[in-house]
Amino acid sequence: MDFRSKSHFEFLGLAESYRLDPAQLQQAYLRLQAAVHPDRFARAGGAEHRIAMQLATQANEANRTLADPTRRAAYLCELHGAPIQAETNTSMAHTFLVEQMGWRESLEEARETKDGVALAGLDRLLCDHRTRLHEEIAQAIDLDHDYPRAADAVRRLMFIDKFGAEVAAAQDALAA
Repeated sequence: MDFRSKSHFEFLGLAESYRLDPAQLQQAYLRLQAAVHPDRFARAGGAEHRIAMQLATQANEANRTLADPTRRAAYLCELHGAPIQAETNTSMAHTFLVEQMGWRESLEEARETKDGVALAGLDRLLCDHRTRLHEEIAQAIDLDHDYPRAADAVRRLMFIDKFGAEVAAAQDALAA
């Protein structure tokens, strides 16, 4: 059987969905790892052992991809012909770009004034945006099957995650 042609969802025996129960994913992953772990094939021939290694590696990659909501969303978009292209497709709605500029100004001001309260507020704001984007992605993928719209939301989420790391670094610098 050619497991390479299966999606991560099929490979793990899960229904294709953005809203994925983490416990169900973990259970499917552990069940598959138990079946294909190379140690089970230690006494098998070289070919069987190599296949077991490939399957275990594929199970690890499927688990890593599906366990992370942003990676899962990007994977689903790509599966359905709407690649994220985060490096090359930087077009965003004007309102989001204006919002980004405001966040950047707030971050710089908070850094300059060493304002931990402002940084915490910016962090909460980003958390709220993340929550809304996850809901938008779930709606676009699971209900509307609108993968281009989901891809746009994933690009915004990736920006917010990256910017959130900058806010966290500024908070860490203040705490040091």
